[in-house]
Amino acid sequence: MKLTFYPYPLHLQHTFTVTGCSRNTTPDVQVEITHDGITGYGEAAMPPYLGETIESVTEFLQQIDLSRFADPFCLEDITRYVDQIAPGNTAAKASVDIALHDLTGKLLNAPCHQLWGLNSDQMPYTSYTIGIDTPEIIRTKIAETENRFHILKIKLDGQHDEEIIKAVRSASDLPLTIDANQGWTDRQEALDKIQWLHEQGAVLIEQPMPKQQLDDTAWVTQHSPLPVFADESVQRLADIPRIQGAFTGINIKLMKCTGMHEGWKMLTVARALGMKVMVGCMTETSCAISAAAQLAAAADFADLDGNLLINNDLFKGVTIKNGRLSLPHRPGIGVEKIQNS
Repeated sequence: MKLTFYPYPLHLQHTFTVTGCSRNTTPDVQVEITHDGITGYGEAAMPPYLGETIESVTEFLQQIDLSRFADPFCLEDITRYVDQIAPGNTAAKASVDIALHDLTGKLLNAPCHQLWGLNSDQMPYTSYTIGIDTPEIIRTKIAETENRFHILKIKLDGQHDEEIIKAVRSASDLPLTIDANQGWTDRQEALDKIQWLHEQGAVLIEQPMPKQQLDDTAWVTQHSPLPVFADESVQRLADIPRIQGAFTGINIKLMKCTGMHEGWKMLTVARALGMKVMVGCMTETSCAISAAAQLAAAADFADLDGNLLINNDLFKGVTIKNGRLSLPHRPGIGVEKIQNS
């Protein structure tokens, strides 16, 4: 197997703002693994809070020697080897994992979701993310969706929550998922906001409180009229037992959990523990979004719109039809590279 990679910064359609951070680009590294003339595609997308950079991903990938593996189907062995090279570096590890899944799916001429026994006719709706902004820009962003979505994801900051929701409601009556991004620090205030958001048509709350306040979050979840999902509080498989009982469900993101191999394990463990599952994303090309979408048929919620937030996508892959994710009839993760890109 031959591993190659190159940087490919992603350009955002709009300035993207969440609690404490605004940006117009996302660092990204594209990865390719070739075996027997077949190429699998992967990617590492790096929002600031991951702590990875193009330089750190490049340095990590340079340490990988896939020639020691004759069989690309030994995913357990390969991903364990990659994981043990250095701690952290989850996006870098995810890029290799995604490319391996794409490669092995292509070698079998089967999409990844079929290899997991999933039915692509059961794909969920995906939310469309509206970042923190002025009321005018929020209304503009909603108008640009052109009624393609059946649910919106709203980012809140703890400071202008009511103003943001009022702006959203002046432009749309769609159901809302709410991402507080750890923005609420008082548990009673958090519960009061959740109850108000429930009245405003919210259907779930994501990471209402700082990840350090696990006991407070458990109290909020116990009293909340809405399901409460962990994002920053859960990164990898080993985190799930620690947060069980403090959240209703988990948000699985490939860039945080090292890729599809561990993402599938997280999904099955969460299900076994009676937790709900969301499959989410960073700002990514259709490569990583289509990889995550392979898991989505087994999820309760999907937030896979990162490719729609950029204007320099490299791939054609998963699409949105009547608000639902729609997987292409292609093997692996289901992407085709756009010519001349």
